[in-house]
Amino acid sequence: MTLRAALLQLTSSDDPAENLAAVTGMVERAAADGAEFVLTPEVTNLLSASRAAQQERLADEAEDRTLAALREQASRLGIWLSIGSLALKSDDPEGRFVNRSFLVGPDGGIRARYDKIHMFDVTISEAETYRESAGYRPGERAVVAATDFGAVGLSICYDLRFPALYRALAQAGAEVILIPSAFAVPTGRAHWEVLLRARAIETGCFVLAAAQVGSHAASQGKQRKTWGHSMAVAPWGEVLLDAGTEPGVHFVDLDLGEVTAARGRIPSLTHDRAFAGP
Repeated sequence: MTLRAALLQLTSSDDPAENLAAVTGMVERAAADGAEFVLTPEVTNLLSASRAAQQERLADEAEDRTLAALREQASRLGIWLSIGSLALKSDDPEGRFVNRSFLVGPDGGIRARYDKIHMFDVTISEAETYRESAGYRPGERAVVAATDFGAVGLSICYDLRFPALYRALAQAGAEVILIPSAFAVPTGRAHWEVLLRARAIETGCFVLAAAQVGSHAASQGKQRKTWGHSMAVAPWGEVLLDAGTEPGVHFVDLDLGEVTAARGRIPSLTHDRAFAGP
């Protein structure tokens, strides 16, 4: 089976209404050019380093306008849609948000939800520090969802560095793995492509990674910059798409038969052995 996918590369700001206008326009263009599966990056609705701005502008899932609008659009266009993630308010007793991915079907129904498990708590340099767990509640459950074209495993950004998650997704049946991201520039330059290719090779899956890119406008707090380079990688490790450093709509045609072929050549998903130590 061949699937035409469109990866949207965005430069989201801290204004949800502005971001929604940008993403819906891109979704329309993607569907008009034949995309059956459209993917957006991490924090599609709002990208901000300011907790005050997040508290002021975010909503819970039931009230989020981006989610409602994109569900309606998916239904009207008859497409599968991965909303890479939305930043949302939650019922967390500490007042933390959730970073939640949605897989939406052609009827507009939510087929799967996934809350980012691994929190980006790192010090890249003296000038660039992140403490995602201070503002976001981590998820606890891995998710594989059924679609018309195959099983899809969900993940988000920093999850990329934890290969056990992807092995579990593949062994649970995933044939396509999604890694929507807002990758920092220094780590993106050093690690983005090699990690995406590794996850594809290890699992025998297609890896689709829609990404944020560029300098993100901020009315409050520090302005963020992200790496871009939305990518599609085949199960044998070939890079099928590298979107570079400009926002836009980027297409890739996937032959799902390549999953079976790659796993037949190297059936490592069936070769696990228990071991002692270290």
